[in-house]
Amino acid sequence: MPIENFEEEGLEKIPDLRLPQWAFQYKCNVSNKEPIKIKLLEAVVANDMAPYYELICQDLNLNIDNNLLEKMKLANVAKLKELDDNIKNAEDNHGDTEVREAMITKAHYLSKIGDRPKALEQFNLILEKSLMLGYRLDLTFHLIRIGFFFNDRKLITKNIEKANNLMEEGGDWDRRNRLKVYKGLYSLSIREFANAANHFLEAVATFTSYELMDYKTFIIYTILTSMISLKRSDLKDKVVRGSEILEVLHGLPSVKEYLNSFYECRYADFFVYLAGIENYMKIDAYLCPHYRYYIREMRILAYKQHLESYSSLSVLNMSKLFGVTVDFLDKELSRFIANGRLACKIDQVNGIIEATRPDSINSQYQSVIKHGDILLNRIQKLSRVINI
Repeated sequence: MPIENFEEEGLEKIPDLRLPQWAFQYKCNVSNKEPIKIKLLEAVVANDMAPYYELICQDLNLNIDNNLLEKMKLANVAKLKELDDNIKNAEDNHGDTEVREAMITKAHYLSKIGDRPKALEQFNLILEKSLMLGYRLDLTFHLIRIGFFFNDRKLITKNIEKANNLMEEGGDWDRRNRLKVYKGLYSLSIREFANAANHFLEAVATFTSYELMDYKTFIIYTILTSMISLKRSDLKDKVVRGSEILEVLHGLPSVKEYLNSFYECRYADFFVYLAGIENYMKIDAYLCPHYRYYIREMRILAYKQHLESYSSLSVLNMSKLFGVTVDFLDKELSRFIANGRLACKIDQVNGIIEATRPDSINSQYQSVIKHGDILLNRIQKLSRVINI
């Protein structure tokens, strides 16, 4: 069965997380912004998203079409009156189940049109009622999505913590797997790549969180976070030879080459594809804040991976292997060596790079001294507070 058919198993795509991605791409210096703007505004108009329309026009410096805005506001008022009437009817003529469903429908609509304050208020009203665990989890997932939609980290962390607590009460298998993707995406957005990779890899075979992203995007995020955080052996077992990942990589040739060129030590190719990854990260709302860090760390990893195999090697040969000039390599390695990121030294007279194997015992000793000093300083500060 094609991957796309499984999207029906996910929760509703409310709010639609593609919209903030499109808005972010419009703000970036992409070559052709007009198709992005058209796509974004078409989605806004199709769903009568008056509150969100006002927000993005302000954020993207777009002229507000007052006639269009008024038309969408009238549609919102009419729909909300209908939803309120349904809630009143359920309260007067039906039971708690019907009332809850009518309230949830209203909350979803407010979320769909981008009215964050009223949506949060409505969700809180629902959560105050006695609900089964599954309902509470689904509502919590929705609140996390609202957090992603508006880049509200406080809302995300609060509800991820709440979801963790609810899972301890006995969440089902599907929701446990769904939560892994939510936690992975949040970890990705705050540069905790190792945590993101662990959560994503655990969900690769059971992914159904299409309300967050499509499966191809999920696989790209999994590969990017895994490459920067996993050991070579784990990368091989979990990613390079991962059957689910390999199946999707056939449709992602650039990402496939990025992964394989790194693992197969084809560094000149790797640097070329790394530049493509940089361009991809620059127009992704979750990845963009971290692209400089990520690209730098991946270059360091590539240099380390190569240097581990040699006690010494020619600067010229290494520059050819990486497809860069001798001057570029010399400056780059010098900077990383000076910052303590690479264990080697450069003999510029002879044009040789000499690897310096780190002394693990001495490193541990220095680490103990450093942490001991920090601990003593904290104890001294504490003693002063106690004495006072």
